[in-house]
Amino acid sequence: MKRGTIVLTFFPFTDLSSSKRRPAIIVSRDIPNIDDVIVAYISSKIPEKIFDTDLVVNQQNKSFSKTGLIKESVFKMDKLVTINKNIITGELGYADKNLMNELDKRLRIALFL
Repeated sequence: MKRGTIVLTFFPFTDLSSSKRRPAIIVSRDIPNIDDVIVAYISSKIPEKIFDTDLVVNQQNKSFSKTGLIKESVFKMDKLVTINKNIITGELGYADKNLMNELDKRLRIALFL
């Protein structure tokens, strides 16, 4: 699976008490023969406060139709997890170049790069 692919996967709660199946975006680079990927959290629950590491994408965004998402969603680039590809249960779509550039800006903020 390539960087920028939007997938369905089990994403753990931050306290590791459980996990929930949800959309996430692969943010790690493509490395052949590696079974793990780093993904960022996506939610359709838009918080009142949007942080500089968040990107809200809605139906008016030119990139929205390619994502495979059905509702306005927030990409939380400060909520990252490394998972095994085997727990990915499906692919929804992808982030095009424009959307990926916006997400990369927020990822750099989140990681102080």
